[in-house]
Amino acid sequence: MAEVTIRALKKSYGGLQVVHGLDLDIVDGEFVVLVGPSGCGKSTLLRMIAGLEEVTSGDIRIGERRVNNLPPSERDIAMVFQNYALYPHKTVAANMGFALKMRGMDKAEIDQRVKRAAEVLGLTPYLDRFPRALSGGQRQRVAMGRAIVRDPQVFLFDEPLSNLDAKLRVQMRTEIRELHQRLKTTTVYVTHDQIEAMTMADKIVVMQGGRIEQVGAPLELYDRPANTFVASFIGSPSMNMIEGTVQGGTVRAGGATLPLPPGMKVAEGREVIYGIRPENLGDSPDGIRGTIAVVEPTGSETHVVVRIEGRELVAVFRDRISHRPGDQITLAPVDPAGVHLFDKATGTRF
Repeated sequence: MAEVTIRALKKSYGGLQVVHGLDLDIVDGEFVVLVGPSGCGKSTLLRMIAGLEEVTSGDIRIGERRVNNLPPSERDIAMVFQNYALYPHKTVAANMGFALKMRGMDKAEIDQRVKRAAEVLGLTPYLDRFPRALSGGQRQRVAMGRAIVRDPQVFLFDEPLSNLDAKLRVQMRTEIRELHQRLKTTTVYVTHDQIEAMTMADKIVVMQGGRIEQVGAPLELYDRPANTFVASFIGSPSMNMIEGTVQGGTVRAGGATLPLPPGMKVAEGREVIYGIRPENLGDSPDGIRGTIAVVEPTGSETHVVVRIEGRELVAVFRDRISHRPGDQITLAPVDPAGVHLFDKATGTRF
């Protein structure tokens, strides 16, 4: 195992710069998730750590070694891709042990490592099968097993669950997390799915436009997003964003008056963005009045989409409700302490 240290890392393709001077510390044994929308630079960053993309400038260190100019085979990393990249003509055991065979490792040692990884991943009954006889989840386990047998310092995962159905994704999330808890190998995991990030990470790195917006534990990012981008990206459904102006110790938004978080003082007349998580919106006699557009019961909760003056808000109710599309409803924060306030001009948190 080893820490990964990134300093002033940049990547350009000709005159186009796609990664802008990143600094990041990944602690030995930590499970770090890089998350962000398509094109934010997260996969490019992962591929630079792996040695699959050249570094334009800056440093990448794995442990004590600067690895910028080392080929992937010498970085002591193992990568699991979105597509399983298994050899169709080789058995599960042969796929898992192939990289070790190419290194010239003794067959008995290869067999022992493959057997041990198969036991960890529940693949022992399938070692003699070919990939075509496996389910998608089993194939992904084989790809993970191929990485495990190499006993690397760092695991790199590039959206490994994207090709799986929803139920299997949930199952594999749990299995990957349990695997990390067992092996305690430093892991860098890329996804565009913020639910994966929230449920799997020790630390989340939120990226946009080749820059890091915020780094922190999942609940830290959820409870105290640094800016409107992080606030809207982390959490599902997304945080509601309401533009308003500070007046008399409250926020005026259209015809509504909304409370500031307790103890917060913002200059009179300041233009702000008032952020409320959907679960912190409740039916109230005072607040923002609108028309219900959609009611989405999910079983354990009900999502309600409300149209207000040309915009939409989403409220999540834990209790069963009788509201129907077309009904009028007034929404306000259930807990003002849970409100997030951002500067309208910069998007940064107050």
